[in-house]
Amino acid sequence: MRYRNTWENAVVGKMEKVAENVMEIQLIPEHGTAVFTVGSHIDISVLINDVPEVRSYSLVGQYEPNSPYTIAVKRLSESRGGSAYMWSLKEGSRLQISQPSNHFELSFNSSDYLLIAGGIGITPILGMAEQLIAKGNKNVRMLYLGSADYEMPYISRLQKMLGKQITLNFSNVNGSYNVSKVIDLCNEKTQIYLCGPIRLMNAVRKTWEEGPFENSNLRFETFGASGLFAPQDFLLKIPRFDLQIEVKKNKTMLQALEEAHVEVMYDCKKGECGLCQVDVLEYSGDIDHRDFFFSESEKGENNKLCACVSRVANGHIVIDTAYRRK
Repeated sequence: MRYRNTWENAVVGKMEKVAENVMEIQLIPEHGTAVFTVGSHIDISVLINDVPEVRSYSLVGQYEPNSPYTIAVKRLSESRGGSAYMWSLKEGSRLQISQPSNHFELSFNSSDYLLIAGGIGITPILGMAEQLIAKGNKNVRMLYLGSADYEMPYISRLQKMLGKQITLNFSNVNGSYNVSKVIDLCNEKTQIYLCGPIRLMNAVRKTWEEGPFENSNLRFETFGASGLFAPQDFLLKIPRFDLQIEVKKNKTMLQALEEAHVEVMYDCKKGECGLCQVDVLEYSGDIDHRDFFFSESEKGENNKLCACVSRVANGHIVIDTAYRRK
């Protein structure tokens, strides 16, 4: 029960390793590249265990006429198979992609910008920096955070463009970045654009929400659905259907429900839109909320969760859905 994409055929162009475990992939659409704005993404039809699924990838850089789309894919050991599939592609491989869409639009109504990227979250942020600099904005700063320099793509490109306006933090050398410093880098006009792992996103959001500036000046894009606990199997119960489902660590709750023919409405599959929310009736262990739809206080109540990304660690969960079983 998802919106329908407009799909078209595409061919894989150049593939280049741009960092440890990061592959840059060019995609050449059959009918030519559509105009897109920085922060856009495309959906790609992938095969995981011979089952078609959809994965979203941010477009790297700015739109250039007659040029292919460029994405960068990090190979993740905890991936359910999407990154492994993308890395298995070769130049000339054929696949289906969607039209570009943008839920992370860059606004040009400010004179002061702070761009924050964590790891592979640099993919939508890079084009934003390029466009702001091209438009002559001199108040553009960037925080680029990662575990090590060899795992972080585009460092040289960014340093050449931003110079002293970029701050790099490698946790294997400098330790984890203290996100409370973000407030000291901002003023009432600063707009923040943020993309990275969930721990970084949550930390920056909490710092910003407790700070003195407008919450609306923080804009963010989720990257993946990494959580606070490593994925593990858990038991899912739906009393209304007299149903018990074992959710495997390499599947989402939404997938398990679909396989059991329980209808749940969904759209983004990234924990952003909230369409797939279900009611939590009972649980043991910890609910690992991996969404960006519910507020921190709502997550603390544990009354609802987004089935597309959230999980249970060290226990089980009893839920109810808004839809009837087929």
